[in-house]
Amino acid sequence: MQLLSVNIGQKRTQPKGNEVETTGIYKLPVQEPVEIKSLGIPTDAICDTKNHGGPDQAIYIYGMPDYAWWSKELGKELAPGTFGDNLTISELESARFYIGDRLHLGTTILEVSAPRIPCSTLAARMGDPQFVKKYRQAERPGLYCRVIREGTVQTGNEVKVESYEGETLSILQMFRDYYEKDKSEETLRLHLRAPIAIRARKETEEDLQKLLSKRS
Repeated sequence: MQLLSVNIGQKRTQPKGNEVETTGIYKLPVQEPVEIKSLGIPTDAICDTKNHGGPDQAIYIYGMPDYAWWSKELGKELAPGTFGDNLTISELESARFYIGDRLHLGTTILEVSAPRIPCSTLAARMGDPQFVKKYRQAERPGLYCRVIREGTVQTGNEVKVESYEGETLSILQMFRDYYEKDKSEETLRLHLRAPIAIRARKETEEDLQKLLSKRS
């Protein structure tokens, strides 16, 4: 696999229902080497810090096979960065990855921590109020990653994948489970045994405690 595009966003506004929001989802490719730190790309705008960014969602990755699928589905070409991805990678199909898998590129090592859950900001970006539903149904969520080793990346870098060897679950299962209202104790504990993102871990721990308290 190869790093096809490095994309950086600047703050801008967009209509969101009857309101106007500030977002960093509009990302454009850059050609120069880009530094990746523990919290992501320093010059990349992250406006909704409650749901985006942080040490376990420092970098968002999308793959060209998924972009090609969407281009055919929507009947128009989608440029790298359209979905707010920092890195666009050839031959990467996000649904095939597992939590804990690592990507080596440039001098950086990234570790998969969560799937992207679509939100109204993405729908507004795409100009389609139904896009959240479409994105869920497509099951091509992309990969949020934590930074294991800080470094520098640049378009053209080779990308190598290191599979996680511990107990884990697939990105697709985690994505699907997000929409299940009544997860079993077995499912919740499976999530907690995997190296999932901090936000997901907190929510899963709360769900497990609620489930156990109902039984006591």
